[in-house]
Amino acid sequence: MISKKDLPECPVATTVSLIGNKWKLLILRDTLSGPKRFGDLLKSLEGINRKVLSENLKQMEADGLLTRIAHQEKPPCVEYKLSELGEQMRPLIHAMEQWGLRYKKMCE
Repeated sequence: MISKKDLPECPVATTVSLIGNKWKLLILRDTLSGPKRFGDLLKSLEGINRKVLSENLKQMEADGLLTRIAHQEKPPCVEYKLSELGEQMRPLIHAMEQWGLRYKKMCE
């Protein structure tokens, strides 16, 4: 997690610092429906590469938004799911989805 002294003063800026890139928002979107394997995320996030996905997942886990679940299988299986803190982002992502739908309708 980001230390309190490193957080922006503005609460909006704090939120943006945690989810303010395209990939983090889309990872949140994909994990709203339940745990996702690395490969599933890689397939669903068109244009992302393995390194960028890995970096974003590690950062989101460090920030407390995702939980990494390592299953003891052969081959190894790792899943990512929303943490309790990440679950609190659900209404925000839903509001963004609704706004996007309204905007797209306006553009028709």
